[in-house]
Amino acid sequence: MSHPVRVAVIGAGVAGLAVARELRREGLDVVVFEKSHHLGGTWRYDQRIDSDPVGSDPNREVVHTSLYRSLRTNLPRQLMGFLDYPFPDRPDGDSRTFPGHEEVLWFLNKFADEFGLVGLIRFGWEVVRVERVSGRSDSWVVESSTCDSVLSREIFGAVVVCSGHFTQPRVPTIPGIEKWPGYQIHSHNYRVPEPFRDQVVVVIGFASSATDISIEISKVAKEVHIATRSPDVKAVKLANHDNMWQHKMVKCVSEDRLVAFDDGSSVYADVILYCTGYKHHYPFLETNGIVTIEDNRVGPLYKHVFPPALAPWLSFIGITEKDIIFEMMELQCKWVARVLSGKVLLPTEKEMMDYVEEYYQQIEKDGFPRHMTHYLHFKEIGYCNWLAAEVGLPPREPWREEMYLESIKPLLLGTLENYRDQWDDAHWNAIIKDASLTQK
Repeated sequence: MSHPVRVAVIGAGVAGLAVARELRREGLDVVVFEKSHHLGGTWRYDQRIDSDPVGSDPNREVVHTSLYRSLRTNLPRQLMGFLDYPFPDRPDGDSRTFPGHEEVLWFLNKFADEFGLVGLIRFGWEVVRVERVSGRSDSWVVESSTCDSVLSREIFGAVVVCSGHFTQPRVPTIPGIEKWPGYQIHSHNYRVPEPFRDQVVVVIGFASSATDISIEISKVAKEVHIATRSPDVKAVKLANHDNMWQHKMVKCVSEDRLVAFDDGSSVYADVILYCTGYKHHYPFLETNGIVTIEDNRVGPLYKHVFPPALAPWLSFIGITEKDIIFEMMELQCKWVARVLSGKVLLPTEKEMMDYVEEYYQQIEKDGFPRHMTHYLHFKEIGYCNWLAAEVGLPPREPWREEMYLESIKPLLLGTLENYRDQWDDAHWNAIIKDASLTQK
């Protein structure tokens, strides 16, 4: 009788916990490496910040999480759980439809305890190198170390990368920034608004985190100016805010603290706060150029998960963006686990590579830049349904798609303020109840 495949999982956040459960369900031998002493990944709040607040110094002391203290989920709690383990209400917990990050961490701890995952995790062990053994795709050396410099070297049959992508800041190049004397910080290192009291702050970005942070710091700052690449934006004072303006993207900055925008307006600022996203970063992974990162495209990856030349023995969970994150990652995990157990077969290497090339061509044809390769571009539901079909599950219930589309509408319309507290709970509870009765 052959021994089960031994699988190394890197990271004990949402992806790592979900894939550990699925791998064990398939009878595989699982070890989860977690460099911190806690599970939860980016969902564990840490008031500390990086030693370099912009994140450009490669030798900086890095804090993994990007949570700010007031952060709430972007999706309603009905979409934050797993398919067979929904996000629960807890006594004396945060019962809001869009709960705070503390509630998500509580949920992940409960999930790990209930499925016996904690015993699979090696806390305090950071993976420092992952490389094939003698060119074999089904044999990987994994080196890990502790903060006390204890080094371990082990062989695994497969590796699943679940280290997240909200730690390495992505910062635009701004003409004149090297001489601009003000304070610069990336949202990765934003925690509370108090440091911005009485400051003139330029926030670059217009996604949910930029909006949340801008509104929060406007309560203490002198002025907040939001700069975005959106072509429809005009330089204007925001309604219902005495000290907030929006602008087109920053054109340049100068030594006298001037920040000039593409729309012709300008302001003397004290702070530039970058809400400009993150870079994929896997410094431990050695593949001799088989897997590369070019302008935030990790590839080649079949369906954002398997490198064709190394499949199925190397895989990535949670790389995609703009999606129903918990559900999508759970389905990716089920797919990886069943492929590794031999229950689901992948296409040939050539077929997978052909798909990747076709996908890249379609992205270019649709006008999306390379750094948006892993954005699902409103194909979230189709992608989840494809994964579900691969592992023998039915398509997602229609109410999930409807709720997801409704929850991202404020982002698309630029009306993010207060949308979480204006959610029509009664309406959606009725829809879910009707769907449940129909299924019975």
